Amino acid sequence: MQLETFQRHMVTHTGGASYKCKDCGKTFSSLASLQIHEKAHTGEKPYKCKHCGKTYRYHQTLQIHERIHTGEKSYECKKCSKAFSCPSSLRIHERTHNGKKPYECKQCGKTFRYYPSFQTHERVHTGEKPYECKPCGKTFSSNIGFQIHERNHTGEKPYECQKCSKAFSCPSSFRKHERTHTGEKPYECKECGKALRALASLRVHMITHTGVGPYKCKQCEKAFISPSSFRIHQRSHTGEKPYECKQCGKTFRYYPSFQKHERTHTGEKPYECKECGRAFSCSTLLRQHERTHTGEKLYECEQCGKACRDYTSLETHIRIHTGEKPYECKQCGKAFRCYQSFRRHERNHTGEKPYECKKCSKAFRCPSYLRTHERTHTREKPYECKQCGKAYRGYSSLQTHERTHKGEKPYACKECGKAFRWYQSFRRHERTHTGEKPYECKECGKAFSHPTSFRRHEKTHRVEPFECKQRGKDFSWPSSLHVKTPTRNKL
Repeated sequence: MQLETFQRHMVTHTGGASYKCKDCGKTFSSLASLQIHEKAHTGEKPYKCKHCGKTYRYHQTLQIHERIHTGEKSYECKKCSKAFSCPSSLRIHERTHNGKKPYECKQCGKTFRYYPSFQTHERVHTGEKPYECKPCGKTFSSNIGFQIHERNHTGEKPYECQKCSKAFSCPSSFRKHERTHTGEKPYECKECGKALRALASLRVHMITHTGVGPYKCKQCEKAFISPSSFRIHQRSHTGEKPYECKQCGKTFRYYPSFQKHERTHTGEKPYECKECGRAFSCSTLLRQHERTHTGEKLYECEQCGKACRDYTSLETHIRIHTGEKPYECKQCGKAFRCYQSFRRHERNHTGEKPYECKKCSKAFRCPSYLRTHERTHTREKPYECKQCGKAYRGYSSLQTHERTHKGEKPYACKECGKAFRWYQSFRRHERTHTGEKPYECKECGKAFSHPTSFRRHEKTHRVEPFECKQRGKDFSWPSSLHVKTPTRNKL
């Protein structure tokens, strides 16, 4: 053994260290170790990759990086033959076989396989969030979470699927997506044997057996598997809406909802149907639309056997049987089965019409009304009846039409049992029992049970009536101008 190597080794026993860093006071057993450490203060990265130009502080790190380009994986696992580009990655992988978790939290006793995971966990107790996003000020407890978040601003999606070219901003989402092609479900429940594609899905599933989640809400006792899910849930109690639209000032509780809303201003529709080319602002709407082509209806009602294309539609449908109406208007007390109907109704009070046609500037209360209206310009009628070939602009119109073939009358009055084909007819009938008159004239206060009667009445208050040029008589609405007055037969 060389003298210098022997002296450096002896320091590990004696604790002596002859080389001290002037910046932080840390001591080292050799000059070479001190020089490598000093680069952490100077920011110097002298080792550059010839393939991509990326620079590194240490030569060893560069060597490991270069294997990404060469594809070299010299370190193989004896258990499963999986290969790795560096020995540390192999050692970490081996823990998945031996179950070893060397890092234990002193606060709660939880153990971890990987040191970065252990460090991130410790911040749950300390509340430390050292990584701050400069564009929006949001802070993160882990560097990985911070990097993934930054891509929301940059739009970077470095992980691309080789099967369908779909790109992702984080590796976990990419891996999860790949399994939709391979059909792989690597996470199996030990209780019932159910296999799942994602670890998060397994954790959620396990709560059905244990009834316990590590993060419990003090307000409602609901349990959650992750701190992020728990924090998002807390907003339902606090009313916090941290995401604000710069265009209109509207605030949102959830980031995906905020992103979806922003597209109403930008007009961006990144999700396109391969069958008909129709584009959508969010992936959920695309998936729902795709089922109009495939005819697939995954969700079936246990009460009546009706099948629905998505789970939300099934939930809403079930409320027809239960009579549940969880969404209540604070202005007039009217309750609704589905959230969309509730939001649409609220706009009756506020007068808000956020969806505007680019062709004629006509505005609408909800996006579906706008889409149906836009087809009056394009003359598109994408919904065709399989029985008679008649085509419609809106899907709801097709559904209503199909009932004429089936003889279906899904809306039954609880008071007298009378059934109706159309919901509007059903609601109009209900008012004969309740005496409800929801359409009130702002001019004179007179109320009406039907919107047509209400609109006709409103015209009686017009300042300028419709004048007949032949007879000089005034009328309240234009349709009366076209009615022919019968003439008496002359004797």
